[in-house]
Formats: sequence, structure tokens, C-alpha cells
Amino acid sequence: MRIGGNGSPHIPRWRLAVTYTVMIVLSALFIFRLFSFQILRNTEFLAAALENRITSVNVPAPRGVIYDRNDYQLVRNIPTFNIVVTPALLPDSPAEVEEIYTRLAQLTGVPLDQPGPAAAKCTPGRGVRQLIEEGATIAPYEPWPIACDVPEQLARVMREEQIDLPGVAVEITPVREYTTGRLSSALIGYLGPIPAAFSELYQSLGFDPSRDKVGYAGVEGAYQESLAGRNGRKDVEEDVAGQPIRDIGEVKQPMPGNSLRMTIDTRLQAAAEAALAARIDFMNRFAGETRVPLGVVIAINPQTGEILAMASLPTYENNRLARLIPQDYYQQLVDDERGKPLVNHAISSEFPPGSTFKLVTAVGALNENVISPSTIINDPGKITIQNAYFPNDPGLAKDFVCWKEDGHGRIRFLDALAQSCNVYFYKVGGGFPGEPIEPGGLGIERLGIYARALGFGHQLGIELPAEENGLMPSEDWKRINLGENWSTGDTYNSATGQGFVLATPLQVLTSVATLANGGRVMWPHLISQVLDGEGNVIEQVDPCLLWDLTDGVITPAEEIGSCIKAPESVLDLMADRPLPTPDIQVSPEVIDLVRQGMQRVVSEGTAAGYAELENISSAGKTGTGEFCDVDAREKGLCVPGQWPTHAWYAAFAPYENPEIAVVAFLYNGGEGAITAGPVVREVLETYFALKAGDASRES
Repeated sequence: MRIGGNGSPHIPRWRLAVTYTVMIVLSALFIFRLFSFQILRNTEFLAAALENRITSVNVPAPRGVIYDRNDYQLVRNIPTFNIVVTPALLPDSPAEVEEIYTRLAQLTGVPLDQPGPAAAKCTPGRGVRQLIEEGATIAPYEPWPIACDVPEQLARVMREEQIDLPGVAVEITPVREYTTGRLSSALIGYLGPIPAAFSELYQSLGFDPSRDKVGYAGVEGAYQESLAGRNGRKDVEEDVAGQPIRDIGEVKQPMPGNSLRMTIDTRLQAAAEAALAARIDFMNRFAGETRVPLGVVIAINPQTGEILAMASLPTYENNRLARLIPQDYYQQLVDDERGKPLVNHAISSEFPPGSTFKLVTAVGALNENVISPSTIINDPGKITIQNAYFPNDPGLAKDFVCWKEDGHGRIRFLDALAQSCNVYFYKVGGGFPGEPIEPGGLGIERLGIYARALGFGHQLGIELPAEENGLMPSEDWKRINLGENWSTGDTYNSATGQGFVLATPLQVLTSVATLANGGRVMWPHLISQVLDGEGNVIEQVDPCLLWDLTDGVITPAEEIGSCIKAPESVLDLMADRPLPTPDIQVSPEVIDLVRQGMQRVVSEGTAAGYAELENISSAGKTGTGEFCDVDAREKGLCVPGQWPTHAWYAAFAPYENPEIAVVAFLYNGGEGAITAGPVVREVLETYFALKAGDASRES
């Protein structure tokens, strides 16, 4: 820089040019950036500003409730109160914060200072200070639970003191209450948090994985989509501290879930469980150990397929799982490997049906003319099958014995069914030289056809998850799974419900209900109506006839079960193993003969003295199913000829016009008539007593 003649500084032109150039470039940059922010990227930054100012809130939908057939509310939604703290809203003064901590500890009972590992919200083990510090670290502007499910009185006190406890609030959330608790938990199930593996799926359906719960078992699980409804959504304007100011825009209201009316009668359910529990307790006390770890009772209307009661013991208290699933309690349920309380044994466990399966053999043998009602077969107490490959080695021969050691002698059909004569059904099922029956007997192939036609060997489509198929073996099944050829002894065992045959209690009951109503296989179901949020019927679930054994019509496979109103989750599982197409026609006279034999079971047969009713006629079938499972082997009970036995009894009443059919099953219960018979009798007596009481009140 030089000094001019007048004493003023002279700035070289190149410096001015550089300065002006820099100023112009900077101004151009500022203008361009301003243009970019205000014009070119206006939408982007406006959206970001709105995102900072507006939060989209997921609004939970009320979950549908559940009633029994008499409108008794089995499941309802009740409010639960949580004490929460928003860390960002606490005072700046450490002394004031400490006073709030102390007051919270005094009111809630949560320790003031108790270090512990990070855990799920609302789980005990940490103090107020640690919980709030965790919330301040993770989400300082969100309410953080300090005490969950507190009494309503404490919630009211906290509301009154909120003005002196900045940052502290009472949060009200709905929770399921199961009014009958463990009495119906196997049927209803429970709710739990959304599994992490399905988080994205449920988010796409409008759920909030951090808050919403879904059904884990029973009707809660099967009807999850219908009961849950659809969550709503609203936009909330917030201030810089994240506090809501107002709702803006259009609010998408939540759609309440549908309610359900079940077919069960809670009174009969209570009687069934009480009778079963008392019998199990008696057996265990008598044995001096837990001899009978589990049992089942199911009652059904044979004319409609409506389930009137379904008890599975042991069970669990679903109210203990409704708010927060306690790890210790859940682990206790899982560790019970014998009882398996979380399993509904009525549909999800398979057992050898024993002599209850002889009803299948009886129907098949009569209908195929393997025998006639007057055919006399000799029961000497046992029959022996020689080994085909070593006929001269008596050590390889196999004895098949009757439960009556000296046998029943010469016996006809009705008496054989009434007395549950094993040898009679061995010979009828698999044939025996010298007897006046069709050579080879009914045979395993035809036995399988009739078994599947009566409900064995496949799911029945009840509206519950985890229904098992059971097992009706065949020659191919044994060859594929065991690598062995089928033998006559296998047929003998199958004809009496032993060997490889497995069934669920529901399948056994379905076979008896089918004979009770004259041959119609009805869909067993638990739901009678679907209701909207105001209690209006939006879907009536009518009885569904799967097929009729006596009409001679072969129902096309695509039509079988077309009237089943089970949830999609159940139908999807059934699609993997569709219901069979029975290619048979059973004479009504055959079914009537089998019914007569079942009536004799009660009046003079194996159930006489244990299961008959006063003034009401009934018919039934006892079953004593031998087994040798893992538990029996570990206890050294699998002694040839002395295997432990399950106890079965299934019956219907009145005989002339059946209204109810009941099955009782007790694992390792011994004789079916002695152990299970009284349970069924008590359930039947309760049903008719309730019916008479209802009629008297209506008149």
C-alpha cells in the first residue's frame, strides 16, 4: 500500500479486485445456499422441522373380551397404574431431585439406591436412582417406569402429589384380567410381549412392539388378529422439551377388537376340573408319590360339536402372566417335565387309547361282515403267535393275553364289547385259524380306514393352536419309520388301541360322540359367536358336519371342513395334513349294535358299579392303555406283561337321545373304569343337575 499525494492511502487495483471477487463469490455462495435451503430443499427441511415438532403417536386399540355360553365374562380389560418419571423434566437442583427420589421410594416401596444389572422395564432388582439414571441415558424425554401395577389408592396419592413432584406422573394402561384364572387358562391362554423375531411383521400390521402384547396360547393366540383390532394413529405437536402441546391433523381412530362367545359352560368346567383334580389327588395320596402327573376331561354336545368343558391338569395361572411374565414362575412351569402345565393335554398330547379304540374295530368288523352279532369266538385267556422265521423256537413265540387271566370263554359281540374282551378283538382285528371269521380278520388297512373315518389319525380343526394328529399306523408307516415289516401281532395291538396307535383325548371323544349321534362326525368347536365392540353378533358359528358315515356319500376332499370357522392360523396347519375322505358307508344297524354294546358296558360290563347314573341311561367304553414312555423307562416300570397303564373312560347320555358326551383320561391311572369312570359320572351328573336348575329358574 502506498500514500497518495493528498496523504490518503492508495490501494492497488489488484487487491481491490481480489477482495471484490472474494466478496462476490462468498455472496454468491450464501445466496445459492439460501436458495438451496429455501427453494430447492424446502420440502426436505420442512419435513425435518415438522418431524422435530410433530410426533406420530400409535394409539392402542381396545382388545376384545371373551364370554362363556351363558354370557359370563371370562376375560376383560382393566386399568393398571404405573408410576413413571420423565428424567428431562426433573428439577435442575440436585437437592430437589434427591427429595423426589426419596419420596418415590417412600410411596412405592422401591429401594432408593440398589444397583443391579439392566433388565426389562418393570422388573424388580434396582433402585429408584438406578432406574431414573437408566431412563436419562436411554430416553430422557420419555416416561420411565419406576413402579408398575401399583394399587389404585397409591395412584390417587401420586396424582395429588404430582404438583410437588415435577417429572413424576401416573400412567394408566389396560391389562387383561382372566376372571376364572387357572380354571380356563388351557382354553384361553395368555398375552405376552411381541417376540423380537416377529417385531417387523407386527410393526407392518400397525402394532407397537415396545408396548403391545399378543396372544401366546389358547383362544388368545388363535384369535389374535380378531381380538386385537387395529391400532389408530395421531400427530401430536410438541415443544422443545418434548412435551405435547396439541393434536393436529386428522386422527385415525383405533378399531376395537372383536369379542368372542365361547361354547363352554363355566359351571360345568369348574365341576370337570374339580372332579379330575380330586381323583388325581386321591391316586397320588394313595400311591404315596406323584403317580398321576396329568389328566384330561372334555365334554361335548354330540349333536352340534360344541365343547361344553375342557379341563387339562396340571395347568397354570394366566393372571400371573397377564402383566409381566415372571421369570421364576415361567421357569417353574417349563421345568415340570412330567406334568407340562403349559401344554393343553386335551389336544396337544398323544397317548395309546387302549380299549376305547375297540369301538373302531367293532364298527369295521361288523360293517365288513368279518363277524356277525351272533358269531361265537373262543377266548381261552391268551393266544400265541409263532415266529414265522423260527416256528420251532418257543422262545420267539408271542403271547397275546386277555385282561381276564382265564379268559371269557365262548363269547358273542355284545358281551365281548361289554366285557372288553381282548382276545375277541385280537382275533377279529387280525384273524386267527379255526375261528368263524373272515381269514385275516379286518386287517390293518381296513382298520385304518374306519379309524380315520371316526376321527383318529388327523387334526379335527378345533380353534386352538398346537392340535396334534395322533397316529394310525400302517404297513408302509412301519417300513418307512422302523425299517421293519408289518406283523400279525402289530394288527392285534392296533385292533385294541395299543402298539403304535396314538390318539388325543379329543379324538377319542369324537369317536364316541359320532356313535352317540348315529354316525355324524361333527366339527368340535369352542366359539359360537363373534361380536363387535358393542356386543352385536357379526358372525354366527353354526355346527359343521364333516361327514356322515351312514349316508353313503363320499364327501369330496375339497369340501370336507368347508364349513369350519377356525382362524387362518389353524386352517394353515390343517392344510399340511387335510382331513380324510372316508370311502365307506356304515350301516345304521351296525352303529346301533355298537351303541347297545356300549350300554351294556355301563349296566353289566367293565364300567358297572363305577359309572352308571341314577334315573338317566348312559353308554360308554372303558380303556386301559398300556404304555412304556421315557418316564416309565426311567422308573423301571416297563416290565414285559406288567406295563403301567393309562386310565380312560368315555360315555354319552341319555342313551336314547344323547345331549352330552364326556371323556376322562388319567396318565398312569391304572384301570379305566375304576379311575376315570367316577370322573365322567360326576361330570354327567353335574350337567343334568345344571340343566334341571336352569329349567326351574326359567319356568
